[in-house]
Amino acid sequence: MSNLTLALSILGGLVLAAVVGYEALMSRRNAPRQPDAVDTALADVERSMSSGDDMEPRLHVDPNQLSAQDRHEPLFDPDLPAPSGVPVPTGERRGGLDPLIDVIAPVSLDGLASGDAAIAAMPPTRRAGSKPVAIEGLNEHTGQWEPPVAGQRYSAFQVGVQLANRTGALNEIEYSEFVVKAQAFADAVNGSPEFPEMLDEVARARELDQFASAHDAQLGFVLRALHAAWSPGYVQQNAARLGFVAGIIPGRMVLPTGEVGLPPILGLAFDTQAALADDPAQSAIRELSLSLDVPQVDRTEEPFRRMREAAATLAREMDGVVTDSDGQLLRDETMDVIGNDLEQLYDTLDARDLAAGSPLARRLFS
Repeated sequence: MSNLTLALSILGGLVLAAVVGYEALMSRRNAPRQPDAVDTALADVERSMSSGDDMEPRLHVDPNQLSAQDRHEPLFDPDLPAPSGVPVPTGERRGGLDPLIDVIAPVSLDGLASGDAAIAAMPPTRRAGSKPVAIEGLNEHTGQWEPPVAGQRYSAFQVGVQLANRTGALNEIEYSEFVVKAQAFADAVNGSPEFPEMLDEVARARELDQFASAHDAQLGFVLRALHAAWSPGYVQQNAARLGFVAGIIPGRMVLPTGEVGLPPILGLAFDTQAALADDPAQSAIRELSLSLDVPQVDRTEEPFRRMREAAATLAREMDGVVTDSDGQLLRDETMDVIGNDLEQLYDTLDARDLAAGSPLARRLFS
């Protein structure tokens, strides 16, 4: 073999090695980022669950590693409205039927009716069209209105239908369906219902719906990867450090409130298909959504501040940027404007007795 042939062979080998190395480097750079090694605390939980221990597993986290802001999460809606159009309901927590957002038909009784009879007389579906229908009884002993309970006795009933929700205002057809259901219930418990004038209630429903439509707000931030994509595990690990927990739907996480049963403070969502992939570690996620359903969350939770801080923290830790749904960067000045508009919205809702996070607001804006 001549020196020239040998030199060309060596050169060819070096070029091939360089190409292979470059492709390997590019592949590694472009591969979705993976989560760090599993924390000891998580491993302890898994061992506890697999051991069949009867005690409920608990995740122990060093409080020094999590700030107060780290325990919040957003709801899901990637569309960010213009800063000027950010309305939300707020108010005190009042349960049951309320004349503010319900049509209420009193049902008078000649004597007492049992809770068992009332339950048996309940309509099979508690809706009139798209509006929820509720029945309450005046408890003989407590003097409080409540949903009928077996074993209790009631001196009166009231049947109500909601005036408006996010599907629109109560219309004449829905009101008529409500009347049919309420009359059937009253007949079953030997009661006499009294119905408000339909046209007045429908007009009131339209007015309430106009107010709700003008003061509803569902905010959304989009977090986009700047360079390498993220794997589902990487997203989940970083979000968990901020207090997010897995939601019911794959690809959804939520930041829960401290009170069981209330809607989450924030929502986080990414591609469901990536979460359901056979090998999620190889799924590439390039954007995720942080969301806040303003009327559903109490003002005192400071949801917008926590949403803003969560977005900034995730962007910093995951090498991303925060944008609106059109890809426009959301700068601090824009965030400040949105925050100021939200405060005005909260004040308006408070004045209407529909405070954000209150039972009435959660019903109306649902």
